[in-house]
Amino acid sequence: MIAGLKVFAPATVANVACGYDILGFAIDGPGDEIIVNRVDKPGLVITKITGCKNKLPLEVEKNTAGFAALKLLEFLKEDKIGIEMEIHKKMPFGSGLGSSAASAAAGVMAINELLERPLTRRELLPFAVLGEQIADGAYHADNVAPSLLGGIIFIRSNEELDVHRVPVPKGLYATVIYPHVKILTRDARKILSDVVSLDDHITQNGNLGGLILGLYNSNFGLIKRSLQDVIIEPQRAQLIPGFFELQEKVLNAGALGCSISGAGPSIFALSDSLITAQNVGVEMTKVYSRLKIESELFISSINQRGTYLV
Repeated sequence: MIAGLKVFAPATVANVACGYDILGFAIDGPGDEIIVNRVDKPGLVITKITGCKNKLPLEVEKNTAGFAALKLLEFLKEDKIGIEMEIHKKMPFGSGLGSSAASAAAGVMAINELLERPLTRRELLPFAVLGEQIADGAYHADNVAPSLLGGIIFIRSNEELDVHRVPVPKGLYATVIYPHVKILTRDARKILSDVVSLDDHITQNGNLGGLILGLYNSNFGLIKRSLQDVIIEPQRAQLIPGFFELQEKVLNAGALGCSISGAGPSIFALSDSLITAQNVGVEMTKVYSRLKIESELFISSINQRGTYLV
C-alpha cells in the first residue's frame, strides 16, 4: 500500500484564439504540485496551501483540488480512508493559465496514484472538471483536459466530455506572457455577449476548422491564417492593457498568431520555431516594460506529458 506521493500538473492555454471553451494545450514550466499522505484519521483534509497568499480555502468542498479529489473518492467508495493533502501553487495565480484546472488535475491524479490507479487518466477527467467548476462556475474542460492528458486537446462536447488529442506539428512553440494585472474568470465571462452575428459565426467556424486541419497536416500557413478570434477576443481585449500593441509587434516578429490565454490577462503566441518564439518573447517583454507593468514570460514547446507522478 502506498503511504504518500507527489504529483505535478502543468499550466495550460485555453481557447487558443478561435476555440473558445473547446481548445487548449499544456505548456512546460509553471504548474501546481500536490502531495498526499495516508493517515489514520478518516476523511480527506487539506493541511497546507502555499504560493497563493492565503487566497484559497482549506475547506475541501470549496477548494478545486479538494473537491475533485473528494468526488473521486466518493465514486470509488474510498471516502472513509484518511488522506492529508498539501497544495503548492507553482504558477501565477489568477493568470489565465489554468491555475484552478492544474490543481484539480493534480488532485485527482494524486488520489488515483495513492489508490494504485483504479482509473485511467481519461476516466479521471469528469472529477477534475467538477473541481474546476468550483472556481469559475462553468463546466468546461479546455484547461483541465490538456493539463491532465497533455498535448493539444479538442473538446467536441463539454457536457459529454468528448475530448480528442490533436497532433502537434514538429517545431511548434508557445510564447506566453503574464502581465501582473488582475482579471477574474467569472468577471471575464460576464462581459461576453450571448449574441453572435451570422458572419462572425461563419468566420470563426472556418478558423477553427482551418486550425485543426493545419495542426493535423503540419501546415503552418493554414495555422497562421486560422489563429484569429473574431468573437471573444474583441470583447475581452479591453481588459488587458497594451494588448493590441503587443499583438501587432508579435505578429511582425513572425508569430503564427497571438491571442488571449483563457480569460486573461496572459497572452499567448504560437511560432514555427524556437528562435521565432524567443524573438516574440523579447517583443512581449518590451511592451510591458514600456507600460511599467511587471510581467512573467514563458517559452515552451507543447507539453505532451500532462500531469505526472514526481
